[in-house]
Amino acid sequence: MGDRKVGKSKKYDDEAEDVTEGKPAEGGKLKSKDYAAELKRLHVELVKLQEWVRSKGVKICIIFEGRDGAGKGGTIKAMTARVSPRIFRVVALPAPTEREKSQMYIQRYLPHLPAGGEIVIFDRSWYNRAGVERVMGFCTEEVAKRFLSIAPFVEKAIVESGVILLKYWLEVSPEEQTKRLEARIDDGRKIWKLSPMDLKSYTRWDDYTKARDDMFQATDTSWAPWFVARSDDKRRARLNIIEHILSKIPYKDVPREKVKLPKRHVKASKDGDYAHKFIPERH
Repeated sequence: MGDRKVGKSKKYDDEAEDVTEGKPAEGGKLKSKDYAAELKRLHVELVKLQEWVRSKGVKICIIFEGRDGAGKGGTIKAMTARVSPRIFRVVALPAPTEREKSQMYIQRYLPHLPAGGEIVIFDRSWYNRAGVERVMGFCTEEVAKRFLSIAPFVEKAIVESGVILLKYWLEVSPEEQTKRLEARIDDGRKIWKLSPMDLKSYTRWDDYTKARDDMFQATDTSWAPWFVARSDDKRRARLNIIEHILSKIPYKDVPREKVKLPKRHVKASKDGDYAHKFIPERH
């Protein structure tokens, strides 16, 4: 087993998938080098945002919602690839415990809200109640509707406490969702992304559409509006979302002192005197 070679499949390769999947947007497919160059530029801006948030003690909360396979995880990875996890914290809560089920619904989310100098990204949030819980029958219609009536006031309190709150819905087409979920079935890197609940949810496209529209109707407020990103083209979606986030936050470049490495002394023997246990170099 240890000697088994790991092959590459163009169909399921992450990079190949990102290039080829989805309907071509206007202007055709986004070339790898163009995507990389634009993402690098945005990463520089995200680092500037990070330093501004740290120096000013700003609190930012970003919510990502959408159907299974909409590209939430990939967008979050693209955002956080070059920033500090101490400033950019990603929150992806598991199913609630029995104790948490007995609490006030919003209670388990509140401890994860940002303190000064933090950016918290929710990979799914309290809106689970308006989506999967409602559609799959984990809560009653009455409970879901009560949540929708209360959520705007909770979010108003969050915003009035000084948090910049941004909410994004990634919109994927049924055809593209099918393609992405099918790609998870035989790919050893992605099988963990496809749960029995995902398969049940897959059959209820129209129910999720109604739940989404009800959610927008009730919680798309002036203080916490919903922003929708078309995500059939993953790469363009990631760039567009990051660009939009940056446009909604009034960050500035924080001046930094010029860095110069000091001199140091290094022995002639680079490995020292200890007999290190080096791993096999198979690559």
